[in-house]
Amino acid sequence: MFGQEKGPLKTVLIVDDVSENIDILNGILDTHYRVQVATNGRLAIKVALLPTPPDLILLDVMMPEMDGYAVCRLLKEDDRTRDIPVLFVSSKTEMEDELKGFALGAADYLFKPVCPSIVLARVKTHLALNDQTRHFADQVKVRTHQLMLQKLELEETRQEVIRQLGRAAEYRDNETGMHVMRMSHYVRLLALQSGLSEPEGEKLMLATPMHDLGKIGIPDSILLKPGKLTEAEFAVIQTHCAMGFNIIGKQKSDILNLGALIALTHHEKWDGSGYPGKLVGEAIPLEGRLVAIGDVFDALTTARPYKKPWLVDTALSLIAKEADVHFDPRLAAIFVGLKTQIVAIMERYQENPNNDTSRKIA
Repeated sequence: MFGQEKGPLKTVLIVDDVSENIDILNGILDTHYRVQVATNGRLAIKVALLPTPPDLILLDVMMPEMDGYAVCRLLKEDDRTRDIPVLFVSSKTEMEDELKGFALGAADYLFKPVCPSIVLARVKTHLALNDQTRHFADQVKVRTHQLMLQKLELEETRQEVIRQLGRAAEYRDNETGMHVMRMSHYVRLLALQSGLSEPEGEKLMLATPMHDLGKIGIPDSILLKPGKLTEAEFAVIQTHCAMGFNIIGKQKSDILNLGALIALTHHEKWDGSGYPGKLVGEAIPLEGRLVAIGDVFDALTTARPYKKPWLVDTALSLIAKEADVHFDPRLAAIFVGLKTQIVAIMERYQENPNNDTSRKIA
């Protein structure tokens, strides 16, 4: 049965199968707390699981069917009732009994016959301690949420700085910035289709815009030359890979380090004829092999002052033809099979939304 709810604020649940014991505890507490009563363990658990649970439980040990130890164990195993302080009230006065109660998670252990002043003092103390614990837990949640928001803001700022850093070289090279957007999405798409995880694909997409960062250090007379480059001028152009790698340097950020690796290796070729390291096959880091395909494809299908954009099918045919020469053959085959998704990316990140892209898409 349930006892009469009285008094202010805090609720104490008395659990005992002996009515005399309940009357004694109720007489001590009812002028200070709202009191609830349960005469067996199962009813105690039911009360503890109510939408408004008790703030503290005074629990007898020796009860039929389910003793106090079993009740305490169940309460502490349930996330909904784990934080309710449990004070055992028992005539079992052996040290082993007391230790068993504490081992089960009880906050205190009182002996029968009880002393009213001690009962009131212990109940008051444990309610205050529990309030403090809840307050600290709430503060931790609030602070954790604030830190998470700050972390997200910092991460967004960091990613935007990385994106703008990558775009700097493109603007320097008379690009609109859409080149790095498209190729970043091409690279992510290809990475995921080739077996990389979603987080790995996202990192690649963020790092790819830094591939041509080294162009910042190339003289205008060479970088912006409208005609064909001499061998000496092309040799200068080739230095942008190592230059980009050195500009980024060794960083704590995984994305920046990935960007440095891409900057260094995205002009390597599968057959070893690329630069700057003349790496062959799988000696070329996977990231460099992925970006090489995305970079070349976008360069082919985008208009430049010196050329018209290629049709998508024509560009994909070149990617297929250059497998085993310029490109990783496995990756090239996967990319060629992604025409529908590639066209969707092209349409989403057009140089000018009013342009008719039908001439580029076949």
